[in-house]
Amino acid sequence: MGLYREFVDRGMVAQATNPEAIEKMLDNEKVTFYIGFDPTADSLHVGHFMQMKIMAHMQRQGHHPIAIFGGGTGMIGDPSGKSDMRKMMTKETIAHNIECFKKQMAKFIDISDGKATFINNGDWLLNLNYIDFLREVGVHFSVNRMLAAECYKSRLEKGLTFLEMNYMLMQSYDFYRLYKDYGCRLEFGGDDQWSNIIGGVELVRRKEGAEVYGLTFNLLTNSEGKKMGKTEKGAVWLDPEKTPPYEFFQYWRNIGDADVIKCMKLLTFMTLDEIAEYEKLEGAEINRAKEKLAHELTTLVHGKEEADKALAAAKAVFGAGTASEDMPTTVLTDGDFTEGRLPVIDMMVRGGLAASKGEARRLIQQGGITVDEVKITDIAAYTAKEAIKNGVIVRKGKKIFHRFIIG
Repeated sequence: MGLYREFVDRGMVAQATNPEAIEKMLDNEKVTFYIGFDPTADSLHVGHFMQMKIMAHMQRQGHHPIAIFGGGTGMIGDPSGKSDMRKMMTKETIAHNIECFKKQMAKFIDISDGKATFINNGDWLLNLNYIDFLREVGVHFSVNRMLAAECYKSRLEKGLTFLEMNYMLMQSYDFYRLYKDYGCRLEFGGDDQWSNIIGGVELVRRKEGAEVYGLTFNLLTNSEGKKMGKTEKGAVWLDPEKTPPYEFFQYWRNIGDADVIKCMKLLTFMTLDEIAEYEKLEGAEINRAKEKLAHELTTLVHGKEEADKALAAAKAVFGAGTASEDMPTTVLTDGDFTEGRLPVIDMMVRGGLAASKGEARRLIQQGGITVDEVKITDIAAYTAKEAIKNGVIVRKGKKIFHRFIIG
């Protein structure tokens, strides 16, 4: 099976500028392609993971990936998919975030012996003369067409700044520079990037008379159409300091039944034949597919040892309700107790099971909290320090477990 056809069969492809030409190119040539990453945080998250998996998949087939980091575009902020303007970042913050991205990405992409290229688009964007840029690039863009693009149209009612209007021109210029300097002929991105990618394809055609291509992939959403990769604590990060391996594992172990096969196809390197076997599972057996998905992804992101530990911890909890050393744990100190007691509400906030005491109260009132499998119904309930010496497990809902011990 050809690479493009596999992308299609995995349900990954959303739109392509010339599907037939792209399929022929991927199956018969060694192509230089790129994906852009704006450094909006100091860690990559689950939303980036699919892009990196695509890069790794392409690289394994002999194609050359370019990861372009938005040292320039990050100064503006992409309006795509945003209801408000992104928070402005300093050059120092952007530079720090790019270095974090590079270190993480090197775990997924082979950068040895020139097999991949990492580029900061600030190298050319930050030094542009604005008047020259408008004359050379801006002249090729129709404001009417730009405003018809979804990334801008959805923002018109709330307000779209002229600052953000420049983003499409800058991303398009990236493709032009990569074509000129590196022979890059293909840009990948999430489907929310379609308008920006089209801009780059058109700019290269207008300025160079050359045909380059764009392909977007379906965004990672659940069966209800909502973006995946978010928890009550925020994004699911690839940095183990931000999202520990066990929590990362649990996120995938707890996804909806309707989403597990799709995630296997989009995010893992499991073969379609192997995935088809898991697709046959029904009822409680679907949990086996979820464990497989969680183990595969945790192995890719954090290594097999961490994945094995997370799987063992999950089996201990789901199987027997027993504690595990690898379960998310909060270490309490003497200062957390008053007269040898700690309110359950305070425990929940301290362990991140609730964002506030108000939320903790609501969870208790709704019957969603147990302490060592005893349901808590009184918002004034507390746990004695003596009882926590051997460890206490607080469960939120059916699937979220947290251990408390005294250090």
